[in-house]
This record gives sequence, C-alpha cells and structure tokens, in this order.
Amino acid sequence: MDKKFAILADIHANLDALEAVVEDARSKSVTDFICVGDVVGYNASPNECVDLVRQLDCFTVRGNHDHYCAYDESLDDFHPMAASVVAWTRHQLAGDRSQWLRELPLHAFHQGMTLVHSTLDMPERWGYVFDSIEAEAHFCYQNTQICFHGHTHVPVIFEKHGGIVERYDPQNIHIGLGRKYFINTGSIGQPRDNDNRASYCIYDTAQREIQFHRVAYDIEATQAKIRAAGLPERLAQRIAVGR
Repeated sequence: MDKKFAILADIHANLDALEAVVEDARSKSVTDFICVGDVVGYNASPNECVDLVRQLDCFTVRGNHDHYCAYDESLDDFHPMAASVVAWTRHQLAGDRSQWLRELPLHAFHQGMTLVHSTLDMPERWGYVFDSIEAEAHFCYQNTQICFHGHTHVPVIFEKHGGIVERYDPQNIHIGLGRKYFINTGSIGQPRDNDNRASYCIYDTAQREIQFHRVAYDIEATQAKIRAAGLPERLAQRIAVGR
C-alpha cells in the first residue's frame, strides 16, 4: 500500500511549531506520522508535545533529550543551559509520559525504512553527523535504502552510491536504484540552519520522492511560554533567528 509519511524530528517541546507542521502535513494528505526523536527538551511544552505525538499514533524513536529527561542520569556531558532545561523537564513530565519516553527504541526498522536519532553505528553515543566522512561510518550499518535521522537540527541529505558518500543541501529528491540515503529532516522546534521556520520531510512511497518543507509558526507565542516558564532567555532568542 502506497503511503505518504510525515517525518518529524527535534520537536523539543515546541507546541506551536508542532501544531503548525501537523496542520501543514495534513493539508498535503499524509497518511502516517513518524518522529526520529527529541520530542522534549529546550522549550516549554513537553507534556503537550508528548500528548500530541501520541495522539497522532506517531511511530517514534528515542532522542538524547527524550532519554535524559526520562532517566535520572548524570548531565555532566550536557551544555549547562541544555542540562538546566532537562532538569526542569524531568519535573514537568506528568502521568505516564516519562515511561512512554523510556520505552521508545533507540533505532527501528519501520515500514521499509530505518529510523534513528543520531547514527546506527553507535546510537547510544548520540554522535553528530555534519559531513560525508561522519556519515560513512553510519552507512556500514544501514541495511535499508532510506534512513531518517535528526539530532543536528540541520536538514541535509547524504547519498551513498558506488562506494562514494556525497552530501547535498535539502532538496526534493527521487529515490534512485542502487543508492542509499541518510536523511536529516531538520528540526521542528529549534532549527539551527539560519531559517527559523519549522523543518520536516514528506516521504511519498508511490512517487518514490522525499520532499523537504518549511513551515512558519507563531514564534512570539513560543517565546512567551519559554519566558513564563523561567527557562533561559537565550532559548527564546535563538528560535527567532534559527540557530
């Protein structure tokens, strides 16, 4: 059965951005929602974002912020600002939401594609992939033609063919035979590519096409929630500039 998947990443408790993306995706007749991690962290609506993701029946893998917000583990390796928000989020998550985050897989094979927050070579180490050399180690473990990931908050395409890994800026692509793709969808809740609009992908299995989309949302409303929660001011400022 042909499907249109909306691929979400790095929502980071930004409800206004998530709602805007869901509305945009539905207007494009998506059939399924998928999230490659970090539903929570950085922004002020962790409970609401977890609830919406669950209401969407969105197949989700665990990101590093999901992990540390759900587990009472050391935050020594975190940037101090990020660590402060993780600690705040731990106290905010109510009901069974922490348990739901803990039960998310680190990586998964789903509907013919692979999903991971960071990389398949060491998913529990949360490595960042910015260039082709870093992507090459991942491809050794990718057994499907397409793998979606997040973590860097920067949309990008890595393509492997003939033993060569190439990096492309986000663009609509047709899935070619004999090629593998490692695709970062960009971030919904905290973009870092100097574009403050929420970023996500649609994978159309009938057309064998992946489309990148950007969606404007009410940034001032999100900023107001960050400030009302007493979270660091820098978080409110950075979503306005997209970095």
